[in-house]
Amino acid sequence: MSYGLILAVLLVLTVIGFYMGRSRARAVNASGLTRLHSLPSYYGAHVAIWIALPAFVLFLFWISFQNVIIDGIVWNGLPDRVVVLGEERTKSSVSAEQKQLLINNITNYATGDITIGAISDFVRRGAAHYQRLQELSTLIMVAVMAMLIAIGLLLTYRSISPSMRARNQVERVVLLLLMVASTIALLTTVGIVLSLLFEAFQFFAKISPIDFLFGLKWSPQTAIRSDQVGASGAFGAIPVFTGTMLITIIAMIVAVPVGLFAAIYLSEYASRRVRAAIKPVLEVLAGIPTVVYGFFAALTIAPVIRDAGNAIGLTVASESALAAGLIMGIMIIPFVSSLSDDVINAVPQSLRDGSLGLGATRSETIRQVILPAALPGIVGAVLLAVSRAIGETMIVVMAAGLSAKLTVNPLDAVTTVTVQIVTNLTGDPEFDSPKTLSAFALGLMLFLVTLCLNVIALRVVQKYREKYD
Repeated sequence: MSYGLILAVLLVLTVIGFYMGRSRARAVNASGLTRLHSLPSYYGAHVAIWIALPAFVLFLFWISFQNVIIDGIVWNGLPDRVVVLGEERTKSSVSAEQKQLLINNITNYATGDITIGAISDFVRRGAAHYQRLQELSTLIMVAVMAMLIAIGLLLTYRSISPSMRARNQVERVVLLLLMVASTIALLTTVGIVLSLLFEAFQFFAKISPIDFLFGLKWSPQTAIRSDQVGASGAFGAIPVFTGTMLITIIAMIVAVPVGLFAAIYLSEYASRRVRAAIKPVLEVLAGIPTVVYGFFAALTIAPVIRDAGNAIGLTVASESALAAGLIMGIMIIPFVSSLSDDVINAVPQSLRDGSLGLGATRSETIRQVILPAALPGIVGAVLLAVSRAIGETMIVVMAAGLSAKLTVNPLDAVTTVTVQIVTNLTGDPEFDSPKTLSAFALGLMLFLVTLCLNVIALRVVQKYREKYD
């Protein structure tokens, strides 16, 4: 029985339990003796929670630990002498990596995936043993889940009475689930930060932070052998940071005016009919995959820029920061326009009426009343758009290239932090090499920059926010 089928059956039983509990509560309420403390739906939700929650928690713990236990049982069931990478040896002499490789071969053969090397008889026997244990484990899990479901249904169904405070119990469970969800989000963030810090510190143990932060040459190719030449490695990140900022500035030059003017038009000048038609079309830009923008930039915008530059005597690279920045700016327009539109609409109508009543024109009202009142939200929207531009990868790969060149010429090919992270982690490099670890150092710098931008946006909103009655 597949895990998806088990969860589907659990969902169906949860829905059935909800309707059973609600029907029972309605029947008790219809008796007329005493009224229930809570609405019938709360009693149904109480039954559904105690059907689904214990069984689902058991399911998560079971699938988390069953493979480790089964692998240990399968390993103990193998003969004393095993074949690892074509070499026969005793189990006691097998290293942890070789043991894991052998277990992976057995599990891959049992599940029909690709295996490494020849399939020996003990691998086949181990795979058969693995399949039997998996089936037995699933049956035991289903039986225990069914027992928990039956106990939960019986206890909660019989406990429905006027004295039962179902709403309070349901709200406590929901509060607990919200706390668990927020804790998971917090721990995930902490785990990401710690992983970046750990790997970045390993990189800075090999490469000086001064050379990384202030070096003017970026060439992360390092020598694998001692006699290899031409790959000494240079990890000066200034060209990468410069390319990132160049493309981001070009994108903001495009996105901020167009997005802000579009937001002003939609909120202050457009009729409801026009607004209802234009705003969804504008926000479609946010749903287009970035690879589509990349293709458009590489196949359409870049050749147009190159031909136009050649026509007036300029040397334009086939992949340029200008092409990537223009398309990235178009992609970010919905972020600026949508957020700015919401902020402008939040300005009270009384300010508009007061300004117009004093004789100001509509344009003067927008310049001198509405935009100053909405300025904190607009600044926050722009900074969030900057964070989005800094983190973009696909458009830069396809339109700006991979060349880490220290230049501020928008007609040259440049690269960005995110592109170098992808490039250095692509392929099969040594994980502890400076080239691979440099991706984590770049990721840490990118994280710090975006964090600072978000903090600045929050501080601007908090400092200059105006509250209206």
